[in-house]
Amino acid sequence: MTDVTAIDPFTDKATAVDPYAYYDSLVREHPVYMDARYGCAIVSGFEEALTVFRDHETFSSANVVTGPMSPFPEGVEVSGDDITDLVEQYRGQMAQGDQIVTFDPPRHTAHRALLMGLITPKRLQENEEFIHRLTDRQLDAVLDRGGCEYIDDYAQPYTLLIIADLLGVPESDHQRLLSIMGLGGPLGESKPQDKSLHRSLSPLYDYFVERIEERRREPRADVLTGMATATFPDGTVPEPLEVARIASNLFAAGQETTVRLLGTALQIIGDDPELQRALRDDRALIPRFLEETLRTQGPVKGVFRLVRKSTTLGGVDLPAGSRVLVLHGAANRDPRQFENPMEFHTDRANVRRHVAFGHGVHTCPGAPLARSEVRISIERLFDRTADVTISEEHHGPAGARRYQYMPTFMFRGLMQLHLEFTR
Repeated sequence: MTDVTAIDPFTDKATAVDPYAYYDSLVREHPVYMDARYGCAIVSGFEEALTVFRDHETFSSANVVTGPMSPFPEGVEVSGDDITDLVEQYRGQMAQGDQIVTFDPPRHTAHRALLMGLITPKRLQENEEFIHRLTDRQLDAVLDRGGCEYIDDYAQPYTLLIIADLLGVPESDHQRLLSIMGLGGPLGESKPQDKSLHRSLSPLYDYFVERIEERRREPRADVLTGMATATFPDGTVPEPLEVARIASNLFAAGQETTVRLLGTALQIIGDDPELQRALRDDRALIPRFLEETLRTQGPVKGVFRLVRKSTTLGGVDLPAGSRVLVLHGAANRDPRQFENPMEFHTDRANVRRHVAFGHGVHTCPGAPLARSEVRISIERLFDRTADVTISEEHHGPAGARRYQYMPTFMFRGLMQLHLEFTR
């Protein structure tokens, strides 16, 4: 077993690349572990994670992306058993404090309602028609070459344009959005110019503010007009920037994570010929394969919460002001919840019980979209190829692969995935 006390999960590069030995030791020995170096509780147990996700009164999302350090400005004194007022006072000064993922109810409730008004079942169904068309367009661009670097050539532009279509961005603007997100170049040949993990959303804000204001002046029968005229549950009209932030958050949260999920799914398929054949022979297994991929290697390793009210979790005292890191990737391997959790089984009885998309009020609203993107990509790739393999030239032979993963404790995903196709 790994000695979890000897590892700094926030700085250890080996753990960032391969966290699962650390996760497995955590969840078995310390479902809630207080890392004294940071005053940050690491939650790896499944039920303990659900408790945090469900209790937004105690666990605030204000620091969801800020890391293990205090999210308050330097010099701010944190004391007492209830710091709710302090959180509200300084919320706007915390990282990404203008984005819905950091909101708590009731503000989160209002903005979430606005977001869900944009992602209706009808709109998702219409969007799926575009997904089918785009999937074949993207495959047209890469299959004739006999192989591709799947992350940049396929997944990056593919996922971005699907969200663009969902939000009603006209196809004439698609190339502009690719450029805004650092993906300039023809479809199928896109090479991200910005390899950083956190791109600025300001250009997206500018784009959507421009479109929202335009549609309010000149309404049309399109989705952007629906966005422009949408109201909060109390009937108030949001500022164009508020709508732009919600739309931009879909790009930031949904695009990058789905890219990594696509990469992981194709990596597993390419590395396991027997599993690939089973999926090709029985397409009904693909959704279950996707859920097990999410459980074992979901793209989000964990998110932070801030303790607003002193509490106890898993026998560990958490004073108000403590930071909490909830590890989706560890909770999904809790043996109290999943039998033989380290093994990959598409026939797992509770295969959809995982928390890869979070839980509670902050459950990922784009989960149905991500599932559709990956499922359709795999189905059409199988339709148009006889075999998908990992490039030995780039990644080495089976059993001795060389993969480069994102060097972060928050996200799981390949930086590159070179695939070869047999037509």
